[in-house]
Order: sequence, then C-alpha cells, then structure tokens
Amino acid sequence: MRSKQIRSSLLLALTAAIWGVAFVAQTTGGDAVGPFSFNFVRFIIGSVVLLPVIFVLDKLGLSKRKPKSKEDYKKLWIGGGLVGVSLFFAANAQQVGIALGAQVSKAGFLTALYIILVPILGIFLKKKCGWNIWLGVGISVVGMYFLCMKGGFDLQWMDLALIASAFLFSIQILLIDYFSPQMDPVRLSSIQFLVCGVLSGIPAFLVDIPSSGGINQWLNAFASWNAWIPILYAGVFSSGVAYTLQVVAQPGLNPTIASLIMSFEAVFGTLAGWLILHQRLTPREIIGCILMFIAIVIAQLKIPLCFWRKQRQP
Repeated sequence: MRSKQIRSSLLLALTAAIWGVAFVAQTTGGDAVGPFSFNFVRFIIGSVVLLPVIFVLDKLGLSKRKPKSKEDYKKLWIGGGLVGVSLFFAANAQQVGIALGAQVSKAGFLTALYIILVPILGIFLKKKCGWNIWLGVGISVVGMYFLCMKGGFDLQWMDLALIASAFLFSIQILLIDYFSPQMDPVRLSSIQFLVCGVLSGIPAFLVDIPSSGGINQWLNAFASWNAWIPILYAGVFSSGVAYTLQVVAQPGLNPTIASLIMSFEAVFGTLAGWLILHQRLTPREIIGCILMFIAIVIAQLKIPLCFWRKQRQP
C-alpha cells in the first residue's frame, strides 16, 4: 500500500512538472503562431492523442464508465461540450495574458490561484469552506500585490487576463468534478479538448490571421520547428500524457494530497522560465511568489482548528 502511494505521488509530481514546463511552450509557441492559433492546434492534437489511449483502455477492459447506450453518449457529449467551452475561455484568457508579456513564473503562480478559487466557488454549491481557505485567500492577496504591483495600485492587463483565467479554470474544474464521476474521464477529456480546439479556431482566423499579414504569412509561421516543438509538447505531453498520468495516479492518493502535489506546476513553471527562457524575478516578485505558494499550501492542508488550541495550552 505504501509503495503504491509513493508511485502515485511520483506520477503526479511528473504531471505537475509537465504542466509547469508547458508555460514555456505556451510562451514560445504563442509568439510563433499567435495565441489563439497555438491553442487551436494544441487542443486538436490533445484530443487526437487520447484516441489511442481510449482504444487501449477499452481493449484491456480498464475504461471507467464506458458509454453503452445512446443516452450515455448524449450525456458524454453534453458534459464534454460544456467543459470544453469553459476550457476554451480559460485557456485563451491565459494565453492572452502570456502573449501580452507575462513571465512564465508569474503566469504559473497567478494561474495556480484556481486551487484557492475552487473551494471558494464551491460555497455557492453548498460546499463548506474551511478556515485555512480564508487564510490562504488573505495571504494570496498580499502575494499578488508584491508580484503584480509596481509602484502603484494598477494591475497590468496581462495580470488581469491571468487572474481571469484562474477564475475560469475554477469553473472548468468544478464542471469536471460534476461530470467526471458520471462518465468515462478519458473520453470526457478528449471531447473537451476537441470542443476547445474547434472554438479556438474562430479567434485564430479572426484575429491571428489578419494580425500576421494574411493567410500565407500565417501558414508560413507553422513551417518552423520553433512553432511545432512547443505545439507538440503542449498537445501531446501537457494534454495527452499529463492528463493520462493524472487519471492513473490520483485514485491512489488522498484528494487533498493529490491536489497539493499537482499545484507544484506553478513551482515547475517558475523553474522552467528561469532555466529555459533565462527570465529573472526581482526580490519583490520573489516575495510575492513565496507568499502565493504559502497560500496555496495552506489552502490545501486540512488542519483542525483544535490543533492550534492544543498547541497554545501550557
């Protein structure tokens, strides 16, 4: 049992690392082909990559809640469609923030706010919120001030886009939490990627193509490995491989521990920006990152209030 938990923890840590490095891929790939075009191709690839995974799982008899009737398939497409629409708004808000110039480290930490926002939004679904969540929210506000504010009280557009993406990702996560127990999670993921990719194609043709100088220049941007390496990484590894690892590993761990491990994508994103893109953070921004990381950890740890009372007793 212990060895299984260790294996699951390592797989989820690998998942977080893949997602963290994906922030670098989003930066370089978005610069090469445009933010919406990057998501357009990336999520289509992510959907296709999961098809052989579904086939293998079906052959091995490991598919969870495989649809067996027309009604099952209808529910699957409705659930996948709704999650895909939410992912479309969330992923493109994030990509716009990165395209506007947000550093990989800042993008990782601001996006990771979804870990705090999810239980807060859960209040409206009549899910109780522990005292540690509120403490985490307060610390994260201070962290955002140090991370984002530079001599004034105005947030930059890139920061607002990333904070909006965190809120939108929270909605997407809550939708997955609702639909995933009712249907096959891998099929659900493949459909959400397909829907997100198709919808991302609309702003790609309306915004990216005109801004690049026309269809020919837009297509030429894809004729470079500078575009395809990050696209393939984000599509194959970040979407296909990482999600499959999460599906395999998460059932072997307590959900709180699992979400805490996966939240380390923000840390890996910061390290990837430092190692690969040679980005630097000011001391003020480093303090902000540390505070936000502490907020994320506190929000995920369930410490009974009576624990602190016992600690204060002589």
